[in-house]
Amino acid sequence: MSVEIRTKTIVSVAEMARMCRLSRARFYQLAKEGVFPSPLYRLNNKRPFYPEDLQEVCLEVRRRNCGVNGKPILFYSRGTATPTSKPKRVKQPSASQKYNELINDLASLGLTNVKGKDIEQAVGECFPTGINQTDESVVLQTVFLHLKRQDSTDNLG
Repeated sequence: MSVEIRTKTIVSVAEMARMCRLSRARFYQLAKEGVFPSPLYRLNNKRPFYPEDLQEVCLEVRRRNCGVNGKPILFYSRGTATPTSKPKRVKQPSASQKYNELINDLASLGLTNVKGKDIEQAVGECFPTGINQTDESVVLQTVFLHLKRQDSTDNLG
């Protein structure tokens, strides 16, 4: 997929670098090495610019990967560099961290000795498909009743 870049009558060095999909610093570096042609300079303010014919030369260098000095050059696309470090693993919260709010709510209802693993087991038994789509009040009520039934001294089952 080739994108046609339109040339203008004259462009600045920064704009020429953008047209070649390079940073301005890299473009200057490659021009100094002779990969790209040097810009022309205006007589009145000595500002560098590229006329239309040199723009076409620069775009051809980029397209062909061969500098005006005749040497091959490899260009990297911006933002496609592969990361050098491994992606960071997201640490999964422990059961007590995962159900911290539920532990606090149960404590306010009188269940103070409840641990994260107890809640995780109760949630697993009462909600086998998970609690993501379940209202918090329903989860609290169901887990509270489940834990109360387990702690009951008259529970023989």
